Amino acid sequence: MRDAMWIYAAFILLWSEAWSQITGTNQSTSANSNTTTPFKYTVDRHTTFKMGSDADLTCSDKTVNETIYVIWKIDLKYKDCEISFSNDGQSLDSCNDGKSLQSTSSDEFYLHIPNFSNDDVGIYKCDTAYKGGGETYKIDVSITVPPTISAWLERKDNMVVAVCKAERGKPAASITWSHMENLTAGEPVIDSKGFFTVESRLEFLEGMNPENLSCVIRHPYWREEQIFVPKHRKGDASSPTPHHPNHHQWRMWWKWRKWRRWSPTPTLRDCSAIYWWRSEHCPAS
Repeated sequence: MRDAMWIYAAFILLWSEAWSQITGTNQSTSANSNTTTPFKYTVDRHTTFKMGSDADLTCSDKTVNETIYVIWKIDLKYKDCEISFSNDGQSLDSCNDGKSLQSTSSDEFYLHIPNFSNDDVGIYKCDTAYKGGGETYKIDVSITVPPTISAWLERKDNMVVAVCKAERGKPAASITWSHMENLTAGEPVIDSKGFFTVESRLEFLEGMNPENLSCVIRHPYWREEQIFVPKHRKGDASSPTPHHPNHHQWRMWWKWRKWRRWSPTPTLRDCSAIYWWRSEHCPAS
């Protein structure tokens, strides 16, 4: 019985010490929650704008009256600049390129970038403070640029090569063909300004008809895919030169239509004039 009492007393003592520790922890947490240190958090995000569009960036949903200050630090490829506002009447704009702080109809700040171009691509850091807190945003801003498209036919040895090219797009375009035989697709080539060029080549044996061939180009700038039919370029030495018959040749061709009943095989003298478009019909000299 005495041993049981000692065990009970020890249990009460341990429980009392544990309770005192728990009570002290709650009080400390409460004290921290009552401190006046403002709440602040950081957000990282990425966004893309189409070339030529008006771009708007936000980093807070607080109104102008609630905002103490907002500072945009902008890191571009060719320069760094800053745009800021403070409720004490001080503001700064070292960009001088059309960017500006504006407010929405609900009186919230945003950074406006008119006619977005490749020169506006970069890192935009926003630091804002308001009554009771603050926010810091780091926004990686990129651009979408439509490529310039061209498609043509050319000759290579005994092959006809269909070429489809998407130049200076951002990001790189995707090219596919309505026929996939002997496809040769090169890797995208990037230039000094970050634009991509993609070229795809499709080879046919000479004599095959590429009339129904088309290349399909897809790019994020477009809602729908672009379809092009490659043709021989004007003035290309590899393209067949159409023959335009003169007046005498047309007369000879009309005579041949009458002669055909009694002279199915023309003489060599007449053949050059009659068969200007198919010389293989002429007899050997």
